[in-house]
Amino acid sequence: MTDKQRSWEKRLAAGPDELTVNYVESLSYDTRLYKYDIVGSIAHATMLAERKLITQAELKAIKNGLIEISEQIEAGHFRFDKAHEDVHMAIEAALIDKIGEPGKKLHTARSRNDQVATDVRLWLRDEIEGQQAAIVQLQKAFVQLAGKHDDDLMPAYTHLQRAQPIVIGAYLLSFVEQLERDFIRLTNCWNLLNVSPLGSGAIAGSTLAIDRLSTACQLGFADITHSSIDGISDRDFCAEFIFDCALIGAHLSRFAEDWILFSSNEFDFIQIDDAFCTSSSMMPQKRNPDVLELMRGKTGSLYGALIGMLTILKGQPSGYNRDLQEDKIHLFAAADTVRASLEMARAVVAHTQFKTARIAAGLDAGFLDATALAEYLVGKGVPFRAAHGVVGALVSLCEKDGRSLSEVSLETFKEHAAQIDADVYDYLGARHVVQRYASAGAAGPEQVKERIAYWKKHLAER
Repeated sequence: MTDKQRSWEKRLAAGPDELTVNYVESLSYDTRLYKYDIVGSIAHATMLAERKLITQAELKAIKNGLIEISEQIEAGHFRFDKAHEDVHMAIEAALIDKIGEPGKKLHTARSRNDQVATDVRLWLRDEIEGQQAAIVQLQKAFVQLAGKHDDDLMPAYTHLQRAQPIVIGAYLLSFVEQLERDFIRLTNCWNLLNVSPLGSGAIAGSTLAIDRLSTACQLGFADITHSSIDGISDRDFCAEFIFDCALIGAHLSRFAEDWILFSSNEFDFIQIDDAFCTSSSMMPQKRNPDVLELMRGKTGSLYGALIGMLTILKGQPSGYNRDLQEDKIHLFAAADTVRASLEMARAVVAHTQFKTARIAAGLDAGFLDATALAEYLVGKGVPFRAAHGVVGALVSLCEKDGRSLSEVSLETFKEHAAQIDADVYDYLGARHVVQRYASAGAAGPEQVKERIAYWKKHLAER
C-alpha cells in the first residue's frame, strides 16, 4: 500500500502481514454501506467548505469524484481490494487516486469511528422502512384472507387443546395485531437511532470549528449525538433493531408452527399451495411444508444474532473498540433473514386455502360451547365458580355417553342446575356461541367484520 492510502502506517515499523489483512478486513460484508458512506462523505465535505476548511473547488472535486465512484460501484466496475480493510478506506483511496490532493482533505475532522457509526445509522433507517413496508404487505395478506372467512368457524386452542369456537377471520387478525406491534417497535427504533454522530471524531471531537448540525441536517437526522464518546462507541440501536427482528421472527415462527400443524392430515384445516411445499426424496405421497419449517428454523438464527450482538457490547471498555466491526455481521444477517421471511410469509398467506367444510364438520368435538354454557348460568344468577362445576359435571356425563352438550335433555340439565330453561339450546353449538360474543375484541363475526374494516382503512393509509 502507498502512504497516501494508509497514512497511519507511518506510526508502525512495518505494515500488516497477509494473515492480519485477511483477519481484520470487513470488505467482504460492509460494501453494502457504500451508498451511505458516499452520501455521508459529501455532507461532511459540504460542511468543511461551509466552514472554510476546504475550498469550493476542492468540494466540487470531492463531490464529483465520489459520484463517479458511486456510479462505478453500481455498474459493477469498481474493484474492492481487501487490503483497504473496509468500504470507507476503499472509497477514500479511490477518491485520492482519482482527484489527488483534494481527496486527502476529506477526512479532516473525521475518524472512521464516527464515519461508520453514521453509515450504519443511515443504512438502518432505510432498512427499517423496507421492513415496515414488508410488514404492511403481510398484514394486508392476512386481512384479505380474513375477509374471506369473516363468518366461517374454527376451534381456538389453548394448551393445544380445543377451547372455544371462533371465526377464522379472528384467528387471522391475531397475527395482524402482532405485526402491528412489530411495526411500532421498528418505528421507535428508527426514532432512537435518527441522530448523527458525524463529527465526533475518534472519541473526543475536534479542535476545528466544524458544524455538526449542518451535516446532521443534510443527512436528514433529527439531531446530533451530544456525547462524542457515546456517539462513536455504542451500538445499542443495532441491538435494539436485532431484538425487533428476533420478535418478528418469533411471531412468524408461531404462525409457521400453526400452519405446519393445520396442514397435517391430523388437522387438515388448510391447503398450502404447492409452490411453497416440497415432496420427499423417498416417499412419493408427501407434501412437506418445508418453507414454513425453514421460517421456524430461521428464528433460531435471529436469536443467535441478538446474543452475538449483545455479547459484543458486553465486554468492551468505554470508547471505540475494533470489536464493533463485528456488529455488521449480525446486523446484516438479521435484516436479510427477516426481510426474506416476511416476504415468504406474505406469499404463503396469499395462496393458502382454509378447508371450511372439513373444519365445520368437526366443530362439535371437544365441547367448544362449555364456557358459553357456564356464562349462560351466570346470566341466570349462578356464581361463575358454581356454574363452572355444573358444566364440568355435565361434560363428564356427555363424555361417558358419547353426546354433545346440545344433545343433553332439558330434564338432565335441570337435575344439575334448576336455573336452566329451554332457552339453553339457543346458547349451545359453535354457531350460537360465536353469535353471542359481546365483548370488544372478541372472536365473533361482528367484531371481526368491524376489525377488518378498520385494518383495511388503516393499512391503506400507510
